Amino acid sequence: MVLSLTLHTACSLCRASFIEGQLQKLTNPFSMENDTVPCGEKLPPEAKETTVTDGAATIAFPSANEDSYNLVREFSQDLTCAVITEFARIWLGAKGIQIKVPGEKDVQKVAMDLSEQEEDKAELKEGANVAPGDQPQTAAVGEICKKGLRVLEALATSGLRAIRFAQKVPGLQFVVANNASAKAVDRIRHNVQLNKVAHLVRPSQADVQMLMYQHQRVSEQFEVIDLDPCGTPAPFLDAAVQAVCQGGLLCVTYRDMAKPKRNNSRETCYSKYGAMALKSQACHEMALRIVLHNLDLHANCYQRFVVPLLSISNDFYVRVFVRVFTDRAKVKASASKQALVFECVGCGTFHLQRLGKASGAADGLVEFSAACGPPMAPECEHCGQQHQLGGPLWAEPIHDLDFVGRVLETVSANPGCFHTSKLMQGVLSVVTEELPDVPLYYTVEQLGRTLHCIIPSLLQLRSALLHAGFRVSFSHAYRNSMKTDAPASVLWDIMRCWEKEHPVKRERLSETSPAFRILSVKPRLQANFTIRDDANPSSRQQRLKRFHCIQQVQWSSWPGPRSMVGEPMETRSRKLQNKQEDLAERLAQRAAQLKRLPCKRFKKGTCRWGDLCCYSHRSPTPTATAEAPCTDGPQTPNQNTPGPGVTAGPSID
Repeated sequence: MVLSLTLHTACSLCRASFIEGQLQKLTNPFSMENDTVPCGEKLPPEAKETTVTDGAATIAFPSANEDSYNLVREFSQDLTCAVITEFARIWLGAKGIQIKVPGEKDVQKVAMDLSEQEEDKAELKEGANVAPGDQPQTAAVGEICKKGLRVLEALATSGLRAIRFAQKVPGLQFVVANNASAKAVDRIRHNVQLNKVAHLVRPSQADVQMLMYQHQRVSEQFEVIDLDPCGTPAPFLDAAVQAVCQGGLLCVTYRDMAKPKRNNSRETCYSKYGAMALKSQACHEMALRIVLHNLDLHANCYQRFVVPLLSISNDFYVRVFVRVFTDRAKVKASASKQALVFECVGCGTFHLQRLGKASGAADGLVEFSAACGPPMAPECEHCGQQHQLGGPLWAEPIHDLDFVGRVLETVSANPGCFHTSKLMQGVLSVVTEELPDVPLYYTVEQLGRTLHCIIPSLLQLRSALLHAGFRVSFSHAYRNSMKTDAPASVLWDIMRCWEKEHPVKRERLSETSPAFRILSVKPRLQANFTIRDDANPSSRQQRLKRFHCIQQVQWSSWPGPRSMVGEPMETRSRKLQNKQEDLAERLAQRAAQLKRLPCKRFKKGTCRWGDLCCYSHRSPTPTATAEAPCTDGPQTPNQNTPGPGVTAGPSID
């Protein structure tokens, strides 16, 4: 009994000392400066390293493939640097500080305040007045700005993103590169010293949630927080919306897009993001709007709301840039910014139903009430099918076109600043051409597949909508997308007119199919498919690189087997491709197998192929157990040389 009590007391003391040590680490997360001895294990000097150059940054990671490096993230990092640079121009311009970017002309740009609040505008512009005799302060790249941005890279792995911030973004006070692993922090510190940015980048070892929770005070909040996890950022959003300052920038990447994009994981999507996903043609933009809804929902819990600056969907991930503001009155309008989606399971027609309604009162105030709905009948008016329910999702604009235009102007004026500047120009150009007030989109394949007709070209369909007096644009999220303010009835009238010029065999359509019911209605609109000049947007006319070429990039963060580490990606791709046997070898093996089978027609004396027959004309042996008929039609000789001793026979598929 005494022994058990003694052991219990010892365990309690050990647990208490461990918790105390952890709290001491968390209370001072920045205590590990670059010139101090790290608290984790140091990398053994004999360990082999592989050096990767990404832009101007050089990153070292173990050759044993313990760390992953993804080439696709270069575009995301370049875009983030460009967005933060433009944000720094606005943020520091309100304080009378002008930033200087290498390669950019010395032209003073007017900083725009993107805040929606008049009070914030007045506060930010108070410091913009500079005395006539004073020279405006400047902030350059690689220099410490005392009134500059405090940036947090919450989930740093090798420190690459923080190092690129220090090398590309002007007006920084410091950048915190955080990781909970001591080994990762040692590697970050090594890379920081390698790139000579120790005066700006501060490695930190702490739990990311505890680190952000400790920076809730206004004086300790960050101006920029970057979240780029390998999976979902859902566990970190609650702390992130509290640790970013008033009007600060929050950059979040979502890499688990199988949940918000597809309906096979709708329950998982709801558990993480509080919304139901639909298997729709517009799933890429729907994923963007679901994550924006989730961000705004987290911010609303603390009387805050988000204002999207730029939202990018790029194949397997989405990246959003939002500003976070605090205003109890404007938080009440968040319900009217969200909407449910009713999508027909037959023809794909969708309708949006707002959750709230904002209306102006007689005294100039805004009144909020519950919205009335649904906006359609229980059955689809076009095909008679039922609707499936998705959302809620963000129904307001997902981009700030003025801000995106400024980023595009900066990137275009200095194309040598980033390796992916051409792709950035193409993507941002498509974003500026999007209709901001039209949520979601249709696709040309969806319309043609529903009616089982020939698919019209994009220019023909866009021209028909423009002739009808409606607006239309592309979406950066999908190559063949079509955003338009035309109602669904107009779209189907245009497709009915197209079907008249390219008729469908009605006798093959079922009377209950969506195609039969849609085509049985006469069009009330006479479509004009004459190509218009404005149907082809400028980004398409200039042949800008608007989308990633999947064959040219490495999408997986796993670089391959250890035997291939260090080899170029093209060499590894060639080794991993065509693992199956060669076609000629497969055909030769198949011909040899058929040659073992006796020919039935030869037994009857009716086979006219002779030596060219693919079956055996030898006398049947007792071991032959399988027989196959000879083909009836003539066959061409096999061009592939069979194995030795095998007579060339007819071609085998």
